Amino acid sequence: MTYQFTRIAVKIGSNVLTRKDGSLDVTRMSALVDQVAELHRNGVEVVLISSGAVASGRSEVKPGKKLDAVSARQLYSAVGQAKLINRYFELFREHKIACGQVLTTKENFGSRTHYLNQKHCMEVMLDNKVIPIVNENDTISVTELMFTDNDELSGLIATMMGMDALIILSNIDGIYNGNPADPTATVIREIDGGKQDLSEYVQTSKSSFGRGGMLTKCTIAQKVADEGITVIIANGKKENILPSLLAKSSQTVCTRFIPASKPVSSVKKWIAHSEGFAKGEIHINQGTEEALTGNKATSLLLVGVTAIIGDFEKNDIVKIINEEGEQIGVGCAGYDSREATGLIGQRDLKPLVHYDYLYLD
Repeated sequence: MTYQFTRIAVKIGSNVLTRKDGSLDVTRMSALVDQVAELHRNGVEVVLISSGAVASGRSEVKPGKKLDAVSARQLYSAVGQAKLINRYFELFREHKIACGQVLTTKENFGSRTHYLNQKHCMEVMLDNKVIPIVNENDTISVTELMFTDNDELSGLIATMMGMDALIILSNIDGIYNGNPADPTATVIREIDGGKQDLSEYVQTSKSSFGRGGMLTKCTIAQKVADEGITVIIANGKKENILPSLLAKSSQTVCTRFIPASKPVSSVKKWIAHSEGFAKGEIHINQGTEEALTGNKATSLLLVGVTAIIGDFEKNDIVKIINEEGEQIGVGCAGYDSREATGLIGQRDLKPLVHYDYLYLD
């Protein structure tokens, strides 16, 4: 069997893997493993980004006293992650396929070195026919250090690994042009380009067991599609959903984000997802903004900088802010903040942010 993609990231949401009572849906999990195994046997490289650790742990542990939200999350995820990966290990072993656990945190994507180390780890696994199963390390990631949810993590993984496609499995068929509960609402089958405003269609409520809602999925899907990767939002509870989505002439109901045709460098892909790790701000004048957003590739020079805010080192991520106070991009600083502040307005110096390390919103 040949498929339209040969290298995919699959994100399985909490609402796909958990029953209404919060316990792990082993039947659904087993069905999805069977599907991944089928793809694997037919030459498709798959990285799984799997939620479900907290839900798994919740059904195993009954705390003796009431816990705050962070403590409960740490406790449930510590117990649940062991249970979840063990279940995956046993299910894949039935297919004679090895899988491996990759636990990560948001901080691991903020450093280019850590980013490349993670990428290398997963490349080695794929080269050796091992399926990486990725999840956020909730035991040490709390509050501002957390990903928005595993949708954000899956977007980072898809771009980092240069995937052909990112498939986000939820408990509905895709993005509807109204309330999914309304019988007149239908699934938007294709979304072209990253600039379409979908907020009028998308419900802002969070999922029952996960942290993210459909608006988060849309935002991440549009950003990933902008970087040349197809993104599909589909129903993970449908039978044989993965092979049917990947079939050459698939008619399976889903929402497909059409990828941009212009390739983006791997460094720019990393920077595009690094806004959350920014250590400072570079404020620029209008002339510099016009130069940066024009048709010609331009680096950010110190002559056009009006202010530098924050304490950052060379190679840290910084936000680029225009005269109206709006963020227009992110980049990798060529100077530390102290040195850059002393050079504001000067000409004929190396760029503060080189074009190769600049991503405009």
